[in-house]
Amino acid sequence: MTQRPPADLMRAVVYDRFDGPLELRELPRPAAPPGGVVIDVRASGVCRSDWHAWRGHDPVPLPHTPGHELAGVVAAVGEGVSRWKQGDRVVVPFVCGCGTCEWCLAGDSQVCPDQTQPGFTHAGSFADQVVIHHADHNLVALPESIDFVTAASLGCRFATAYRALTGHAEVVPGQWVAVFGCGGVGLSAVMIAHALGLEVIGIDVNPAAREMARTLGARYTLDPTDGPVEEQIVELVAGVHISLDAIGDPASAVSSVRSLRRRGRHVQVGLLLGENSTPALPMDRVVAWELAVHGSHGMAAKDYPPLLDMISDGRLRPSELVGRVIGLDGAAEALATMGVRPGMTVIDLTL
Repeated sequence: MTQRPPADLMRAVVYDRFDGPLELRELPRPAAPPGGVVIDVRASGVCRSDWHAWRGHDPVPLPHTPGHELAGVVAAVGEGVSRWKQGDRVVVPFVCGCGTCEWCLAGDSQVCPDQTQPGFTHAGSFADQVVIHHADHNLVALPESIDFVTAASLGCRFATAYRALTGHAEVVPGQWVAVFGCGGVGLSAVMIAHALGLEVIGIDVNPAAREMARTLGARYTLDPTDGPVEEQIVELVAGVHISLDAIGDPASAVSSVRSLRRRGRHVQVGLLLGENSTPALPMDRVVAWELAVHGSHGMAAKDYPPLLDMISDGRLRPSELVGRVIGLDGAAEALATMGVRPGMTVIDLTL
């Protein structure tokens, strides 16, 4: 158990420059803004997107506290909030909409032009407390049957994978889906696809990741070093109906599109940033084969209940993807060494 700061202060991981030192500091506790809440963070995931921001690939205001996969308890409620009260258990989408624009009103808060994101637009959840804006629109009630560590693992990777399949891929049981990259979001997609009745092919260079994909339900796993993945897939199943690039690399994005059968659907989940932002997709094939290309960016609060139901009744078991649970004093090291250890890392702020 780490020593707690005075009542008016909280612990937070902070960096002052990109790729600079990550330090655990004591900062003033935030106040609840109008329409928003302060959440006592009980658990927070350590995500590759946090690593990208720290490295400067996805610029954020400095100094900065990372963290966007969170679950906790409402600590303070701002003026104008009507749906939530102190003590409510909640989980939060990493994209929080404004609640009033045409996209939010249509249920698509994940593409809100005035969105906020804890850990990106403002201080995140590698801290004892975090502010969430437009709380009535963005918070999700967390059932007592789901613990905080499991809930924190949903915030970005698992929820993004769930919506990539249920919101974009038009899944039909028995269809084939290829998942490029069996990291956090990729393994989430493998588990979800299997639960939805799809036949799954997991692709990764890491033998341990491929073995985990098989454990979670993948029918086949492929190693890209054995040859072009699209050729391996065509030889196995004559092309897949759905393909997800969970890596965010130009080569995997192109291979994902080339792995599709006619009228197939490619879903881009992995971030393509900087010089990788414009991969040379084979648009000749997209046109000739009438392929669909989708981007997927998180999941709105309104779409969480079916996912939470599948976890509560045991059809989905995201806790199996959590490889390590650490205290906040280990968060800096965990972020700096992102990708070295297999499985998701979740910070338990009660430790």
